[in-house]
Amino acid sequence: MKRYDLRSDTITKPTPEMRKAMCEAEVGDDVYREDPTTTRLEELAAHISGKERALFVTSGSMGNLISLYLNAGRSNEALTAMNSHIIHHEVGSMASIAGVLPIAIDAPRGILSASDLQGKVKGGDYDMATTTLVSVENTIGGYCYPLENLEGIRDFADTHGLKVHMDGARIFNAQQAMGIPVKTYASYADTLTFCLSKGLGCPVGSMLCGSEEFISKALTVRKILGGGMRQTGILAAAGLYALEHHVQRLNDDHARAKTIALALEECSWAKVDMEGVQTNVIFFSAPGFTATEIIAQLAQVGILANNEGPMVRLVTNLGISEQDTVEICSLLKSFKPRKI
Repeated sequence: MKRYDLRSDTITKPTPEMRKAMCEAEVGDDVYREDPTTTRLEELAAHISGKERALFVTSGSMGNLISLYLNAGRSNEALTAMNSHIIHHEVGSMASIAGVLPIAIDAPRGILSASDLQGKVKGGDYDMATTTLVSVENTIGGYCYPLENLEGIRDFADTHGLKVHMDGARIFNAQQAMGIPVKTYASYADTLTFCLSKGLGCPVGSMLCGSEEFISKALTVRKILGGGMRQTGILAAAGLYALEHHVQRLNDDHARAKTIALALEECSWAKVDMEGVQTNVIFFSAPGFTATEIIAQLAQVGILANNEGPMVRLVTNLGISEQDTVEICSLLKSFKPRKI
């Protein structure tokens, strides 16, 4: 039985062309800052984001943690959406390692606005944590941040002396879906992370972008966290290849997600969040069934899915072709969930 892996876009494997670029990469010792391929990747990431410098890190979680460590600071508070990745999927590192207290804010789809932040800023009392940072996630659940929200958050942060960090793990999906350059999104944040190992299809790595001063300090924190690596050019070459060849093809993932969502909408057993299908992420439920039940039964017909709470999540990716999409839609339309 053929399997269609829609659990995440992190499951993609390097293409033959990416592997060739990795094999041929010029390398050096990156702890000594002597890896030329990594340097080129960091320069490209800085250019794309409009920031002064960028740093190659092992993961988006590490990049976010470094920003929280430096921009928020120990014993301080960071304001973020209740369903944000830094709260739910980074093993509590913002509290346990960065020493930052997350203040979770309930916001529609996890999209914060300046009004959501009103009255949440603390400071000046010796027995209370001081609010120092706002963290936004773009995309969040596949949904893109409206620029007016980011502009309002930036103005609010400036008024209250706060830093803004953007967890931009899938920021290129937002760019392709909304036609808004990464540089524009990043202009509303002091620091930005983006993943190479999701939709862009690399085996490892993320980029952390910010000011010259910030990245100089980030190098030290990366080393503290065990992220000082040696001949990283082999991995950086994959990142360069992805940024040069895999950004435009994210549009294919988005189109295929929409096609699958429309097929689900035709299924009497499924309730689909069509409004949320802006990029490559689909959420749906099956009334009368738990997400766990649906995921288990879909796996029996070859469709691998994941869940976010009560919702089933499908994520199109580099490993799902146009023909795969046709076959997935056919399987979904013939699928009938059953109580066991």
